[in-house]
Amino acid sequence: MSGYLTTHVLDTARGCPASGLRIALARVETGGREWLAEMVTNDDGRTDGAILPENRFKPGSYELVFHAGDYLRATGQVTGPLFLDEVPIRFGMEKGHYHVPLLLSPYGYSTYRGS
Repeated sequence: MSGYLTTHVLDTARGCPASGLRIALARVETGGREWLAEMVTNDDGRTDGAILPENRFKPGSYELVFHAGDYLRATGQVTGPLFLDEVPIRFGMEKGHYHVPLLLSPYGYSTYRGS
C-alpha cells in the first residue's frame, strides 16, 4: 500500500472553514526542499483533491506551508503587523492516508494527524 496526503484549514476565530487560504507542499531532503504542489482551499476549507496524490507519494519527510497571513488580512482579522504569517508544519510519512489539518486564529494554531 502506498500513501497520500490531504489537509484542511478551520478558522477557529470565526468558527468556519478557511476558504481561499494558499497551501504549499514540499518534500524535505538532504540539502533542501523540493516543492511539489500549491493549492488554495475551497469553501469547505479543503483542497479540491489530495495535495499529494498516491501516484506521487513516497515515504519521507514533508512540509506543508500554510500562508496564514494573506488569509488573515483578506478576512479582516489582522490590520497591523502579523503575529502569524507563514505556518510551516514538518512531518514524516511512511504509508497510508495522512490528513494534516490546521486549526487557525490570528494569534495561534494547532494541528494533529487526522483521519
